[in-house]
Amino acid sequence: MLLAVDIGNTNISCAIFKGTCVLASWEIALKDYSRFILSKKILHKNIDAALIASVVPEFSRRLIKDIYKLSKIKALLIAKDIRLPIKTVYHQPKELGSDRLVNAYAASKIYKTPVIIISCGTAITIDAVSINNIHLGGFIMPGLKLCLTALNLATAQLPAITLKPPNGLLGKDTKSSILNGVIFGTSASISGLIKNISSKMKGKITLIGTGGDIRLIKKLSPEIKIIDPMLTLKGIALIYANKKTNR
Repeated sequence: MLLAVDIGNTNISCAIFKGTCVLASWEIALKDYSRFILSKKILHKNIDAALIASVVPEFSRRLIKDIYKLSKIKALLIAKDIRLPIKTVYHQPKELGSDRLVNAYAASKIYKTPVIIISCGTAITIDAVSINNIHLGGFIMPGLKLCLTALNLATAQLPAITLKPPNGLLGKDTKSSILNGVIFGTSASISGLIKNISSKMKGKITLIGTGGDIRLIKKLSPEIKIIDPMLTLKGIALIYANKKTNR
């Protein structure tokens, strides 16, 4: 069985796969992580492999050590230990976050190409995959919570806001004006970018949404038809299966 791990800037998402079947999944906030918490999830689970996608290099090293101490399994790191089985036109592929390429690969295998993936987390990424399964590049934007935090920290009088669904279109006080501005503004940006990308791609495009905040965006961006919250973890499992097939 495979332990698939996606280390993001805010959370660690994990799943145990038997082939492509998900046996268990969970999430740990990066700030709350400990080896003890991980041990309660993976001990006595008959895991024989671990594969990690990460955008936080220093945390990757810690987790690899913890997995080895708990299970004697040497976890592999995508992009470092395992090459991603998808082509990209990125000028410097090493600069491209492994999570973005994992999502691109997963979407191209699970759904019909061409495909655009919108991932809404700490950062929002939009990536396009051609009908020929080539990653064409994309966009990186600040995530919803990051926008709210930035407005609070970079101004003298704007308050801290908790992310939640907006109530109506126009804000009727400062807090709702901030919240609505961030959510509706980000949604409009995403919809506009999707429209621009789509006009330059061949074929009928499939739109896939993922990430912790995607459901807030989907309500305002009806063109996003499919939500797959486990897209990255599924991609990690597919990459592991591809590695075993091509040994």
